[in-house]
Amino acid sequence: MTLRVLLADDQALLRDAFRILLDTADDITVVGEAADGREAVRLTRKLRPDVVIMDIRMPEVDGLAATSEICADPELRASRILILTTYETDEYVAQALRAGAAGFIGKGIGAEDLLNAVRTVADGDTLLSPAATRSLVTRFLATPDAPRPHDPDRLAVLTPREREMVALVATGLSNQEIAERMFLSPFTVRAHVQRAMTKLEARDRAQLVVIAYRTGLVEN
Repeated sequence: MTLRVLLADDQALLRDAFRILLDTADDITVVGEAADGREAVRLTRKLRPDVVIMDIRMPEVDGLAATSEICADPELRASRILILTTYETDEYVAQALRAGAAGFIGKGIGAEDLLNAVRTVADGDTLLSPAATRSLVTRFLATPDAPRPHDPDRLAVLTPREREMVALVATGLSNQEIAERMFLSPFTVRAHVQRAMTKLEARDRAQLVVIAYRTGLVEN
């Protein structure tokens, strides 16, 4: 199956570069381009892409507002949002996740990593870059009402392998990167991560990261 991608960025030069890169992959094709958030929403409704690669800072309607509008529309549920930005700050990461983004990565990402990021979010997984993960954790730890006492008993429902996977997720590694490190298939890693999420009642990968720190599985 070919993944259909919509590019949303106000810089035409960057859109051209991303299009050329994405079109090199046999399983990915760019079906449209948007120069602002309003156009991104309109084209998502029209084209129904599998993945929208969304910049944050755009004129008219920014990427976060566009993400929120797309994710709030039940008819667009199949379109996943991958935030690609220069600004991997804790505020942007938190806003993007609240808006419903499936991934958050920086524009300094490598070519193959970008292709894998598109495949990851299209496959239903949440993807956070290491920098975005650190920002998320920093924000969580700085919250006045963030639970400080460790709750290791919460992890008792996990197998040793699942604990290991959660700890690696908390470092910002993707399923593919974990698979390469652990000499496992990405499918096996994904199965372990999803079982851990189900057992811990984590709604997404970002919440799994927070749980890893809250329980003391990993330290800041």
